Amino acid sequence: MKFQHASYLLSVALLLGACETSVIGIGGGEQAEPATGAPRSTTDQPANDTLEQLLGARDPLELPEQRPSVAILLPLTGPQAKRGQDLLDAAQLALFDVAAEEFELKPFDTGGTADGARTAANAALNEGARLILGPLTAGSTRAAVFPARRNGVNILSFSNDRSVAGNGVFVMGFLPQAQVARVVDYAQRNSLRSFAALAPRNTYGNTMVNALQGATAADPLSSVVATTSYVAGDENLPELIKQFADYDERRQALLQQRAILEARDDTISQQALARLENRETLGDVPFDAILLPGGSEEALQLAPLLAFYDVDPVRVRLLGTWLWDNPRLGDEPNMVGAWFAAPPPAARQDFENRFEALYGRQPDRLATLAYDAVALAAILGANDADGDPYSIDSLTTANGFAGMDGIFRLLPSGEVQRGLAVLEVQRGGAREIEPAPESFESIVN
Repeated sequence: MKFQHASYLLSVALLLGACETSVIGIGGGEQAEPATGAPRSTTDQPANDTLEQLLGARDPLELPEQRPSVAILLPLTGPQAKRGQDLLDAAQLALFDVAAEEFELKPFDTGGTADGARTAANAALNEGARLILGPLTAGSTRAAVFPARRNGVNILSFSNDRSVAGNGVFVMGFLPQAQVARVVDYAQRNSLRSFAALAPRNTYGNTMVNALQGATAADPLSSVVATTSYVAGDENLPELIKQFADYDERRQALLQQRAILEARDDTISQQALARLENRETLGDVPFDAILLPGGSEEALQLAPLLAFYDVDPVRVRLLGTWLWDNPRLGDEPNMVGAWFAAPPPAARQDFENRFEALYGRQPDRLATLAYDAVALAAILGANDADGDPYSIDSLTTANGFAGMDGIFRLLPSGEVQRGLAVLEVQRGGAREIEPAPESFESIVN
């Protein structure tokens, strides 16, 4: 799958030839060779000839003689070096897939620190960068903001922290709030109305509870009826889940009902008593769905406890985020049938297969962010001959873009809007039960 500019390429596939591309060494030093196994050009024709062939009647693009360079800031040394290398390799893959010969990408090492990100941003700007891709985290992004703003250069950060978005900073990461909104919307359209949350006792957990409350606020028939926070691995977790499930009250209600029926000797009462024989509790919990925004390991810890305290996974749907992208979830019977939102898996699988074939390893989960950011920069640079191809207006095109994780568009607020799929946990792996939208027009309509 090739990266596509959705303003017209969602209907006309723009498959740019794999052109020889300028890749500058780390920190702008000597020219680097493409990664071993990276695809080479299969044609000697210039990029414009390729475009003219593929677009038929469309006029060929007029590329200026010199393109502004783009910098990518990654942790290529330090504790995050492995992830940084995966993102850099994905960026090079995007170069050979979609970039014209004139496009120039310069990698800079942040060392995985805020100070390193600030130094890298200054170095990139000194070498003429007109757009910065990265850094990886919110802290590093904050450090790079001041020199970028001082030079009027926008940033496409790989963070998913909304607090750094705005004023020329766009977060490309997968916003967990958007994933909550997507899966809750699907649940509401499937007649689930009362929601609860079991969230980690930290800032992320608070954010996810707020996201759940925001996602239900627009529907007058929906509400959040219970929220509980926990510390993963806490020895008191079973007691906490017991209270969350109202187990003692429902257990007492069952015992009282049994005592009443046992005191009667009529046939109907005895039949009712027989039906209660295998019950642990009487009465339902007050919610139809529970949001478990923690990761897959936490879900594997919580789901059996919920079932033990008589929260029936058949009657109460478990909801999660892309952190559940783990085939092991299907090995836990009480997780089977749970729903979560995630990027559409088909396109991502194609990317992962190609990455492994080229580099001999599976890519980091965030590698597609670097691919899409580089491809976006290359497409904008090739399609906007007049003015600044990386202006806020250019970056926030309403129709958005189609990338390795489905459609996405950058909003003037600095946040990213994505088309997400809904998946269901099954034995052996998740199953897509509602595909991601293919255009933002379909979301609006």
